[in-house]
Amino acid sequence: MERGVHDRGGRSTDEPIDRSEHTLEDWEVLTDALVGALARCGLMNVDELRRGIESMPGDEYERASYYERWLFSMETILSEKGVLAAGELDRRAAG
Repeated sequence: MERGVHDRGGRSTDEPIDRSEHTLEDWEVLTDALVGALARCGLMNVDELRRGIESMPGDEYERASYYERWLFSMETILSEKGVLAAGELDRRAAG
């Protein structure tokens, strides 16, 4: 079975793991809070969040930051459930 891009376990690499602390940007804090709010409202759970992240195309996954992956997942899951219309977030952000 072929592993997805998210499945890093057991892959050898020469790249060091970045363990440095960093300050979260405002949008990252808000993204984290939104995931919590969606969970408390019963709209999305951690398993769905993970599934949404794992559904990202490999090239997008590689380019995305941690919280960008969360945003992709939230939009995917909420669109699947009919809470968001396809492309709704892009339209609202542009408008």
